[in-house]
Order: sequence, then C-alpha cells, then structure tokens
Amino acid sequence: MRSDAVRNRERILEVALAELTRSADVPLSTIAKKAGVGQGTFYRNFPSREALVLEVYRHEMQQVADAAAQLLQTHAPDQALREWMDRLAQYAMAKVGLADAIRKVTSAPGSPAKPGHGPVSDAIALLLKANEDAGTIRPGVTPDDFMLAIAGLWQIDPQGDWQLRAGRLMDLVMDGLRAGAPGR
Repeated sequence: MRSDAVRNRERILEVALAELTRSADVPLSTIAKKAGVGQGTFYRNFPSREALVLEVYRHEMQQVADAAAQLLQTHAPDQALREWMDRLAQYAMAKVGLADAIRKVTSAPGSPAKPGHGPVSDAIALLLKANEDAGTIRPGVTPDDFMLAIAGLWQIDPQGDWQLRAGRLMDLVMDGLRAGAPGR
C-alpha cells in the first residue's frame, strides 16, 4: 500500500473505534467524514459494516496482545502480567460499544463468525510461561484457566466505579496465581 493509503486506513480505523465505541449503529458515512476520506476510499478499505467492525476488533485485540511482549521486556514477569491485566481491563471497559457492534454484525443468520481472541490467548500464554519459568505463579495454569479466572471482568458495569472493582478482581486473580508458586 502507498503511504497515503496506509494513513487513510489507519485514520478510518481510529475514527471507527471511537465512533463504534460510542454507538454500534453509527452511520458509515459519519465515520468516513470524520476520518476525512471520501466514500470511495472508505469502501475500498472496508466494503461493508461487518468488514470494518471485525477489522477494528482484530486491530484492537492485536494492540492488547502486543503489549504483553513489550511489558516483559521492561518489567519482571509478575509485574508485567499484573500491568497487562490492567490494560486488558481498561480495554474491556472502554470498548463496550464496540462489543455491541460486534454482536450486531455477527448475530444475524449467515453473518461472519465472531472473531476469536487468538492473539490475546497467545499473549496470556507468553505471560504465564514467563511467570512459571520465574517461579512467580503456580505451575500448570493454562490460558483457558486464566480466562475463566478473569471472566468476572465482563460483569463489571463500565458506567460505575469500574477501575476499583476491576483492580480488586485482578489483585484477587494475581493472588490466586501466586498461591503455590515455587518461589513463594
């Protein structure tokens, strides 16, 4: 892609994320206008609402996933895991509208399947392995175990005092992961 085409696509994704987070039903023409691109440019990049919503989701999930390796480069494994958990909570609370948009584009018969969270599962596996190798968490915890342990995150009301509640939940999960760690 040419550099201007890449910039246009990135701008569309940025605006779409903000607008879809506010309202799952935002008109695509509003997104194109706020991104400063014409309808042709918009539809060349995203031929349908479904394509746009799914790409926004994929892009955001990749950002969350990429943070895991970055944190492990600059923090001790247990600190990297706990900070990553906070980032995941921030993402989950900030993207409630996006979740509504994803449900709308994937719930109709014949619509695309809801995107998986493979990159996030890979990030969790990376963080858990680093911590298990360092002896900072109990051995044998799987990404599925971790996802079940934090499932309460998606029950927190993003309109309320979610930071305090999410922080307490993540602290409890972290305490549970540390219980039985060889280094404790």
